[in-house]
This record gives sequence, C-alpha cells and structure tokens, in this order.
Amino acid sequence: MMKRKIILDCDPGHDDAIAMLMAYAHPAIDLLGITIVAGNQTLNNTVRNGLSVAQLLDMGTKIYAGMPQPLVREQLVAGNVHGKTGIDGPVFDELKRTAEQEKGVQFIIDTLMKSEGEITLVPTGPLTNIAVAMKMEPLIIPKIKEIVLMGGAYGNGNFTPSSEFNILADPEAAYVVFKSKVPIVMMGLDVTNQTICTPEIIERMEAVGNTAGKLFGDLLRFTLKTQFEEFGLEAGPIHDATTIAYLINPELFEVRDMYVEVDINRGPCYGRTVCDESNVLKRTPNAKVGVGINNELFFDLVEECIRMYKA
Repeated sequence: MMKRKIILDCDPGHDDAIAMLMAYAHPAIDLLGITIVAGNQTLNNTVRNGLSVAQLLDMGTKIYAGMPQPLVREQLVAGNVHGKTGIDGPVFDELKRTAEQEKGVQFIIDTLMKSEGEITLVPTGPLTNIAVAMKMEPLIIPKIKEIVLMGGAYGNGNFTPSSEFNILADPEAAYVVFKSKVPIVMMGLDVTNQTICTPEIIERMEAVGNTAGKLFGDLLRFTLKTQFEEFGLEAGPIHDATTIAYLINPELFEVRDMYVEVDINRGPCYGRTVCDESNVLKRTPNAKVGVGINNELFFDLVEECIRMYKA
C-alpha cells in the first residue's frame, strides 16, 4: 500500500489532537509535517497544545507555527468548547519540544514546490495558512493533490445558525480555498456530528491501556460536558478525526458532489458554506461533501490507531 503524503494543518483543539494521533500512527499516512494556525485558541496556545500532544505521544513529526490572525475579520476563538488553553482536560508534563524556526506557511509552500503533485493538505482548523500560502505562491495550487478539510455545513452551523466555527473564524480564507479549483473533500458538521463519542466509547479507548488511550479519555471526557452545554449534544463529536479516517478508508463515508461557495458578506450568513445540494445553479461541483459515516467502523479505526502506540 502506497502511503498518502499529507501536511496536517490544525488548531489543537481536542479533536485536532485525535487527528494528530491517528495521522502519525497509521501506516497508510505519511505525515510530512504539522502546521498550526490560530483558531480554537490564540496561536501561542494552539502551538503549545500541538507540541504537548506530540511530546506526550513521542511523535517525531516537526511542528511549524503558522498565521496568528485571520485575513480580514477580528479573531474568533472557541473557548466555550475547548477551554481557556484550547485543550483543557489533559494534564501535560513540562514542555520541552519547540516549534521549528521555519514558519508554517513557508513550510507548506516549500514542501509543495519540491513535490510532484502527490501531497494532500488536511486542514482541521481555519483555512488561513492554506489561503496565505496560495496567495504568496500561486504555483503551489496545481501541485496540491487534494484538500481534505473539516469545516462548514450544508445544514445548520454551530457558532451562528448559518456558520460552522472553522469557516466563520476566517471566511475570506475559506473563500480563497474553495475558489482555488483544487479538489476538495469537505467534512462538515452534517457528517462530523454523527461521530458522537459516548462514555462507553471513551471507556473502550481507555481500556487499551496505553498513553494514547488515556489521552483520548482525558480529551473526550472534557468535551462530554462542553458539547452538551453548548449544543445539546449527548456527547462530544471528534470532528477533525473524520479527515484522517477518510484518507485511510474513504469507504467509511458517503459523500456527494456539490458546488460550494463561502458567504463573505457581513450579514447573518457570514461564513456559511452555501452548498448547492440540489444543483439549482448548474455549476460544476468543486467539493465532495460528507453526508454519512459508518460510525461503528469509524470507531474501530480510531481504536486501531490508538493500539499502534506501544507505551
């Protein structure tokens, strides 16, 4: 099996941490680097969180700090879900790892420019790093094999009635990415909210008995509370992990081709991913949009990745 070369672009974040865990462990993925963006919390926090997760799991992948602010709008963070640090719940040892000197956007550009078009970008936070890289060096655009992202919704949002957090945190960046003509797979709330991680699933992962299983439990026990309080969900979805699961086994998902445009008008639909599900515009689809998931097999895959950590 040929490994899928990816750059994971994230804003850790509880569910980003699970995406990191899976991407590093699974033999189907070649994790070239992790770039961090401001999103769930400020950049200082999200970089620290990414480094803490990588240190805990002894991940050899290099981590690069990216953009600290959205392109246009004022900064938005998700402290109501992820807490003051962005990854409240787990207790990490004193941080000894540091981010690379090279900045995240430059790493994305340099890595793609040296490639032969075989690298997939996997953004699980706001799309600021990806959009800035595209604007700084447009020659990277045809070199991107695919963008598999977590963000958006064709139904209701979660931070406004219209908008999902990752897109709302930088709508202008998302607009650039969806207009880029790069093949896109969009894992939006309509599919990711199906990954409800109940106490029984948490106990199952913790029972593996290794560091990764304990981390999973510490992360998801925190979001059990916040997801119910904020959104009325019975437990916390692990939104971002769907991107890695799709790359490992796309047959777990039902996706539909749609034309998607991001609303950047400063009205009630600011940040909405307008998905032409019924093809009323007769536009060529620019994204595969997730609509369904085999939840049982999805959590089997999560457990498989957790078991790959020996300690």
